[in-house]
Amino acid sequence: MTELPKNFDPAAIESRWYAHWEDNGLFRPERPDAEPFTIVNPPPNVTGSLHIGHALDNTLQDIVVRYERLRGKDALWVVGTDHAGIATQMVVERQMEARQDRRTNYSREQFVDKVWAWKAESGGAITRQLRRLGCSMDWSREQFTMDPHFSTAVVKTFVELHKRGLLYRDKRLVNWDPHFRSAISDLEVETKETQGGFWHFRYPLADGVRLADGADHIVVATTRPETMLADMAVAVNADDPRYEAVIGKEILQPITGRRFKIVADEHADPELGSGAVKITPGHDFNDFEVGKRAGFKAGDMLNMFDADANVVQTADGLIPDRFVGLHRFRKDGVDGARELVVAEMKTLGLLVPHVSKDKDGEPHEADFEPRTIQTPFGDRSGVVIEPWLTDQWYVDAAKLAVAPMQAVRDGRIEIVPKTWEKTFFNWMENIQPWCVSRQLWWGHQIPAWFDEDGNSYVAETQEKAQALAGNISLTRDPDVLDTWFSSALWPFGTLGWPEQSDLLAKHYPNDLLISGFDILFFWDARMAMMGQEFMGDVPWKKLYLHGLVRAADGQKMSKSKGNVVDPLGLIDRFGADALRFFMAAMESQGRDVKMDEKRVEGYRNFATKLWNAARFLQANGVGASTSREPPHAITPVNRWIIAETVATVQAVDTAMAELRFDAGANAIYHFVWDQFCDWYIELSKGSMDDETRAVAGWAFDQILVMLHPFMPFITEELWNLTGERERELIVSDWPVALYEVDSAAQAEIDWLIRLVSAIRTARTELNVPPGAKMKAVACDASDETRQRLDRQGAALARLARIESLSFGEDVAGGAAQIVVDEATFVLPLEGVIDIAAEKARLAKALGAAQKERDSLGGRLSNPSFVEKAKPEAVAKAREDHAEKVAEADRLAAALDRLG
Repeated sequence: MTELPKNFDPAAIESRWYAHWEDNGLFRPERPDAEPFTIVNPPPNVTGSLHIGHALDNTLQDIVVRYERLRGKDALWVVGTDHAGIATQMVVERQMEARQDRRTNYSREQFVDKVWAWKAESGGAITRQLRRLGCSMDWSREQFTMDPHFSTAVVKTFVELHKRGLLYRDKRLVNWDPHFRSAISDLEVETKETQGGFWHFRYPLADGVRLADGADHIVVATTRPETMLADMAVAVNADDPRYEAVIGKEILQPITGRRFKIVADEHADPELGSGAVKITPGHDFNDFEVGKRAGFKAGDMLNMFDADANVVQTADGLIPDRFVGLHRFRKDGVDGARELVVAEMKTLGLLVPHVSKDKDGEPHEADFEPRTIQTPFGDRSGVVIEPWLTDQWYVDAAKLAVAPMQAVRDGRIEIVPKTWEKTFFNWMENIQPWCVSRQLWWGHQIPAWFDEDGNSYVAETQEKAQALAGNISLTRDPDVLDTWFSSALWPFGTLGWPEQSDLLAKHYPNDLLISGFDILFFWDARMAMMGQEFMGDVPWKKLYLHGLVRAADGQKMSKSKGNVVDPLGLIDRFGADALRFFMAAMESQGRDVKMDEKRVEGYRNFATKLWNAARFLQANGVGASTSREPPHAITPVNRWIIAETVATVQAVDTAMAELRFDAGANAIYHFVWDQFCDWYIELSKGSMDDETRAVAGWAFDQILVMLHPFMPFITEELWNLTGERERELIVSDWPVALYEVDSAAQAEIDWLIRLVSAIRTARTELNVPPGAKMKAVACDASDETRQRLDRQGAALARLARIESLSFGEDVAGGAAQIVVDEATFVLPLEGVIDIAAEKARLAKALGAAQKERDSLGGRLSNPSFVEKAKPEAVAKAREDHAEKVAEADRLAAALDRLG
């Protein structure tokens, strides 16, 4: 046994133990015949760094993996990183720009080589940071989505989906990022509120047609005037009497001269604006659907922008030359298409000005009505996203969604919390085709080749594509696949698929996936689709969705708000164990986690409490236990702590089975702090015989094992410093949860704790000096209570500072009375405190507490305050009121004790 240092220093032990575990292969010990347990980590971007969401997600995974490893399973936690196409390409291009260099100065192959060089030198910083958090991943099998074996799986998946008719090429609208000149996913679009406006324009009716009120035009409102250069219709509601007579008639677009029809569509809301909506199907997702319903084929829809969002000529050639080449918005001091369209419509007298009143009540005209607009931005580029009509590769997600939905319905996939099932079904039942192509250089290049006529040939290799095409020239599709396409294969691609290996057979399907709810559809659902399509089984049996980590005030963390918390900084200050325990204790199913550094600091204090308990035990000759089974014990206090230990094991087991991380953490926390440290150690002082040493050593060992999944570093350190061990704690055995509980011993120690606690409370409330010893008289005590007092008298005297105990009736003069079960314990106060002064003090304090209680109660009963005050103010008032109610009750009870 090595003597424990006086102070607990997390930094000194964390790196040392992590290196030991990893270097000795302890994250996946050799257990070929053990029951498998498999989990895969959501692969972080290779460009990423550990943020607070990663800390939560990976802490929960590590708790589960360490728990299952301690239960003897062949626990495999697959680890790896995602190549993160657009994010990685951006990082490398920015580095090049800093050197006055650019991607287009190189061939595709040369640029990709530069990305690989960056990855080798700087990529994967996050994997080093995951080690700091204590994540016990199988680093010997670390994966990367661009590894050769994984790339083989990606190509096979693309080709097979195409063969099965589940992947095809189509012309549709996509989220287009003009900065990256690529389609991006919905997840990469960040919607922000911007100050924009509604412009109202008169669109002349053609051929002398007029509305019912005699007007020769229809007024339309738009937030995007520039796109009118590609208008193809005006939509009105079929039930709108204002436009009933002109449905099917034509509009004459004033700038382009284009003629197009007025169509009936439910998208037009009679109650919104004029009830008429201009339809530009090539540049608006809603308009695209209206256009399809109106009979426009995607290939016939007009596209007025190039990849840089500059105006180009449309297929019908009707955009005036003066617009061609302009950017969509004002740029570098030069008016764009928007400004020129507005100016020309105004010159033509077709702009309907917005009239408002100034501060003096005078009418004021403006070109547009100011509005706050929900505007889509690229989350990395920061530019406005353009809905763009283009040819892309799509996966028939609707067909692939059928099997996962059935798996959830029949219980083969269990979603936890169950409340997420409704959201899952709603999205899957309304799923849209999945655009899987991206216009980048970094990523898995699409295995498709085109001939000169645009026909495509999909195959694993160019040779196979050439065989399909015959003796004609082919050019490979330059696009790459969406990053989510490759990561959808993660549960089986990381196990070697398409090769059929023993590893794949043993560890697929995975047992559990832990994921943030925000990627339920972008990753989780797509893994379910691919797993069932290619493996014929679900990718995991259980899906656990956790919430977000928010700032202390409940706001979402963001750099712009300045409220982002760095988990590495918290680890530096409080240790990884404290941060991990905070994450677990605060993770309540279905709720977001509010960041609270004080709580993290509190769990650092909890670790210190554990350390000091180990030092006390060591100083009293308590060492490592020699058995998982509880030692034989006779004394009630030892039989009690054995029962409490086993009950805690059972509570943690139940919590882990239900994935109630908070319940598991709080069960072990309260057992360690309250039962073991505050009571058992105190009750054992002065009576540390051989039995007690054996029981204390056994109970402390069980604590270390139970706590290890939550706080791996301090527990491993104490495990190895408190005795000779056959193996490290990380690969030890989970505690035995079976024990014949001695209910009589439990009841006796529970009674003693209640009695000591009540006496201590009374002493505090009555201002009895801490060092003063008191007499006690037990009234109406039963034979059982007398026997307990006989056995526990010494402990009661020491813990409650009782100098003598007798049995009798009421005591004359001032005294505190405490009722525990059937007995009343009287504590004479004459000569201990000034009873009259104490009564006066308590009465004054009680009056003040009651006054504050009633004042706060009055505020809370006032509907005006509850309804109009800020929610945080109401919550604070309720909290203060509850505190004052409890304080008044305590003071009243203390006053009653004085008689």
